[in-house]
Amino acid sequence: MTYGKEIATIYGRVEIKFWHRTTQTEEKMENVFVMEHPLIQHKISQIRDINTGTNEFRKCIEEIAMLMGYEALRDLPLKDVEVETPIETCMSPRIAGKKLAVVPILRAGLGMVNGILALVPSAKVGHIGLYRDPETHEPHEYYCKLPEPIEQRTIIVLDPMLATGGSGSQAVRFIKEHGGRNIKFMCIIAAPEGVERMRKDHPDVQIYVGHIDRCLNENAYICPGVGDAGDRIFGTK
Repeated sequence: MTYGKEIATIYGRVEIKFWHRTTQTEEKMENVFVMEHPLIQHKISQIRDINTGTNEFRKCIEEIAMLMGYEALRDLPLKDVEVETPIETCMSPRIAGKKLAVVPILRAGLGMVNGILALVPSAKVGHIGLYRDPETHEPHEYYCKLPEPIEQRTIIVLDPMLATGGSGSQAVRFIKEHGGRNIKFMCIIAAPEGVERMRKDHPDVQIYVGHIDRCLNENAYICPGVGDAGDRIFGTK
């Protein structure tokens, strides 16, 4: 299987949709957006470096999340409200509807939360706890707490790494079971296998990715990847 991309400029930004080709079919990977901004790519190179320490790694994860969030949230609904300026009263746009819900997948997703909150300080924060079975690599839930009413909110799910796609897919499924509908998924590094699973399981979810890496290894780690993002964010082994 080979991968490629096509680029289209929409509303002054670059939208990148990846496709994969087999011997029989060529299919666009709809709803997959890869962030090629130079600042994002530069910071991804910093977190890849084995010599990047915990403090710098943590800061870079937060900064990348903020830069990616700027694009991922560009379609938030607006409404005009009356505002009094020092000069006169005018109508000016503000974000409409219920507040944004930010839902990190524990624990590595916590590293991205402050980046999104820097953009939308009023956002509500939920949490989904999953752990990956070391042998099957499949996710298991141990915690789920979401802001209500979740069905009325734009929801952005955060996880720095999208490897097999199991945890991301399960997290989105839990949110849907609680009534969530308008869901976006944001990761910094993804493997092609993880993107494919997310697209297959949740074709209605927009996926925002900092970089799609080459593959997974035999231990289901992304190559070249960044190692264990949770350990590097929190300084554990």
